Amino acid sequence: MKYPWKRLGLYGLAMVGGVCAGLSSSEWLFTLAHFCSEAFIRLFRCVSLPIISLSLIVALSRYGENRSLNAIWKRTLMYVLTTTLLAVTVSAILYYLIAPERVQVLTADTHVRTLVAGSYLKYLLQIIPDNALGIFIENQVLAVLVLSFMVGMAIRGIPDPVVRTHIQRFFEGLHSILSTIIRYIIAGLPLGLFGFIGVGIRGINASVALQGMGAYFLVVVLANILQGTLVLPLFLLWKHQNPLRVFKGMLPALSIAFFTKSSVGTLPVTLQQVEHKLGVKPQVGQFVLPLCTTINMNGCGTFIFTTVLYVMHNQGIEITLGMMLAWILIATLAAIGNAGVPMGCFFLSASLLSSMNVPVELMGMILPIYSVIDMLETALNVWSDSCVTLAVNHDMQMNSHACLSDC
Repeated sequence: MKYPWKRLGLYGLAMVGGVCAGLSSSEWLFTLAHFCSEAFIRLFRCVSLPIISLSLIVALSRYGENRSLNAIWKRTLMYVLTTTLLAVTVSAILYYLIAPERVQVLTADTHVRTLVAGSYLKYLLQIIPDNALGIFIENQVLAVLVLSFMVGMAIRGIPDPVVRTHIQRFFEGLHSILSTIIRYIIAGLPLGLFGFIGVGIRGINASVALQGMGAYFLVVVLANILQGTLVLPLFLLWKHQNPLRVFKGMLPALSIAFFTKSSVGTLPVTLQQVEHKLGVKPQVGQFVLPLCTTINMNGCGTFIFTTVLYVMHNQGIEITLGMMLAWILIATLAAIGNAGVPMGCFFLSASLLSSMNVPVELMGMILPIYSVIDMLETALNVWSDSCVTLAVNHDMQMNSHACLSDC
């Protein structure tokens, strides 16, 4: 952002204004907060499924055009899916064990519990899309993800390179349009924050402590830490890599990622470290790392899973084991589809909730602590990108040695 301090000041004023609107007895101030909240919810619903769908299509179709890179592409995609799925599973286990308490946000939508419970079962039944336009109109999240995955993979399989390029550019153009619209929405986010906090505070039962928010924060942070310090090091050991050596080599990139909260901005340093400090071949690193920066979102997957379930639980929706298993898959696919979306994880979580008609006022209470979460997530994403790149490089070296032995 061009003027970060001014932006932070706007967020601060929005938060203070939201608290005043929620605590004040002034009806016109609360009405204004409610209007801002509803306006941003409508905007979320408008762009949520299209941007998720287009991001997933573009991410899956953009790479692997060179047939000689197919082996690298396939292994990268396999490891990305594996590490993201493991990250979401870790957050699911922690969520089940810690079980964050509800803060009892009251909402005027008294039919939410019945509505979502019924529509959620429909999502499970209608996971196979039967109408390409209907699933967007009816907000069938699962069906949209499945259709987008099929379209993205199908584009890569088009034999005519000219046709394939035109179709890719068409979807990339649509993605750019929606990304620009989202940047405009994000520019006005202080108004949305004012509305979310105002409505959220008015709806919170004053007799109930906000202990659940602390437990929610603990789940997200622990999930990121365990993924980074336990799961990914074990993944490296499986690929005969020394986790301490890799961490030492990647420390400059991880530091930059943590403080800048931008994995894309850290990419030049990440490339420099994996090639010169860890010995990754340039043809591997220069292909895998940009791809991972686009679709390998371990931290985003943990945030989406925990946040969506926590907000749904606070709206009185029963969180069953079957629902958690389903959302492990949804959060994994949604994280991969997060490519190129500003404020990706937060926006994507709010979009998924809005698409299911779940009130997102509680997201306004999460936003003030999202900055800390975002720092951890970005560092974890870059750490995971490095691990996946090293794993692919190891596999390519093993294949090369095997080929020489056969020869």
